[in-house]
Amino acid sequence: MKTENPIKENIFKVDRLFNYVKSFSFPRLAGTEGETKAVDLTINTFKKIGFTDQQIQKKSFEFSDFYSTTLIKLIMVINLTFSLFILMFTYIDLRFTIVICIVMVIMFLLIIKGLKHPEHSGFWGEYYGTIISATNVFIKLPAKNLPSNSAGNIIISAHLDTKSQSFKTFWRVFFYRVWLYSGIFLVGFFIPLFIHVYTIIKINLMVIGSGIWSFTILISISNIFMMFLNTHNKSPGALDNASGMAVVFEVSEYFKERLLDNFNIWFCQFSAEELGTMGSRFFVNDHDAEFVKGNVFQINLDMISCVGNSKNRIEYLKSFGVLLRKKIAPLLSKYLEKAAIKENVEIKGFHLSTGAHTDSVPFHLRGYDSVDIVTRAGGKYTHNKVDTPDKVDPHVLLDTCKIIKNMLISLDNDYEVLCRNQELVCEKD
Repeated sequence: MKTENPIKENIFKVDRLFNYVKSFSFPRLAGTEGETKAVDLTINTFKKIGFTDQQIQKKSFEFSDFYSTTLIKLIMVINLTFSLFILMFTYIDLRFTIVICIVMVIMFLLIIKGLKHPEHSGFWGEYYGTIISATNVFIKLPAKNLPSNSAGNIIISAHLDTKSQSFKTFWRVFFYRVWLYSGIFLVGFFIPLFIHVYTIIKINLMVIGSGIWSFTILISISNIFMMFLNTHNKSPGALDNASGMAVVFEVSEYFKERLLDNFNIWFCQFSAEELGTMGSRFFVNDHDAEFVKGNVFQINLDMISCVGNSKNRIEYLKSFGVLLRKKIAPLLSKYLEKAAIKENVEIKGFHLSTGAHTDSVPFHLRGYDSVDIVTRAGGKYTHNKVDTPDKVDPHVLLDTCKIIKNMLISLDNDYEVLCRNQELVCEKD
């Protein structure tokens, strides 16, 4: 006869979730006194939940802000300069335009290569950036039935730092998209121009010229906008990301006495997400030796809910791509959707032109399954001093906790086929 669990069932609580949000709603940019205060408060919060000093791990790291601040402006300056050169040489000699385009592509490829591991300061980061010290706080709950080094790993994460910027997130995303799509359309107008000049096929030059000028102007405007996008320390960061932190705390309390059979659970509050996802990068580097591809799953919580908005709901990043849509962690997404159905909670997957730069990035780079739970409508207030607790809906946070609980239990139940035999695959839509 199966005996009942003697532990009284814990109910996720709205008031407790909202109190977490209010407690952490103060400016806490990485490397500032606010971040230090947030780290200490995170440790004390885990202690109040019932974790011991031995369970709470605090890991400091250093990085350069060059890659998250100065480099972006440098890229915009380069892009603006080359765009104007291309426009000028279009009327002089198209061969020079081709050369300029090749040089620009090479420069951007080198920049992208240098961005692969921005956690390593390197020459540019050390001499043209500021070295910042920040701290991650996390807890590891070992699997109940398997040795820690043999079990799978599930990482539940949020970021504890904040930032404000010169312009709201909405406008930053808007001008970034203008820059991206204008560049694509500009290339589209240069193709018929080359056909007109170097073949017998003749195309209306007025239409081509209008397109080239229009999209070059749009690129230039977006470049100038991004050049004046500066980072400040004024945002209380209630949505971004005290909301995610609250869910991590609440779910950690539930599983504190309810260990999974086959998975270690990590509850992580990463720092420096707003300055290049540095906290999660250092975390993955530190633990990469004990993580095995196929046995690692991350659920990243970032900016959840948005009071007063018609899309005040749980969402997750499902796919990205400008032309073709590439799914992000389709198998893990299926578990997320099935958990929502079981808990009778609405959830919506969405598409972005490019993958969002969140703490899931370092996990994706190593081929680990990772999904971002986020509410896009919150971008209206984030990275701004108006990102206050009244924008957070604790009921949406409560539903998020329910989904994650169900998701973790399902993953644990499917461990044999999911991690050992690797027979579990995602059904095609």
